[in-house]
Amino acid sequence: QVQLSESGGGSVQAGGSLSLSCVVSGGTFSSYVMAWFRQAPTKEREFVSAITTAGHSVHNVDFVNGRFTISRDNTKNTVYLQMNSLKPEDTANYYCAARLRQSTSGDPRSYDYWGQGTQVTVSS
Repeated sequence: QVQLSESGGGSVQAGGSLSLSCVVSGGTFSSYVMAWFRQAPTKEREFVSAITTAGHSVHNVDFVNGRFTISRDNTKNTVYLQMNSLKPEDTANYYCAARLRQSTSGDPRSYDYWGQGTQVTVSS
């Protein structure tokens, strides 16, 4: 059974940074496209960033704007999201997701496995 476990969330002030991690167990991490999504209260789940098995990344151009970096370490079965210059509107529960199909996607319905999420709160 594939399991995803996020960590690294917390509370920071605007302009601060956080580094999220997601460890995958029970599957072949190196074969998954990995992604981060976020969901704020009363809002739909929103695509943040994704990274292919080869390490190519894509981001949500509406709000990432060079502030976030996704990376992966296949030796540690871990995907990361480095978030800098955080804003109050980045406040959300952040989820990592894994996809068997070998292409990135911003549609959460196309991802096969999900973590439980880690809360990020940015205060002004």
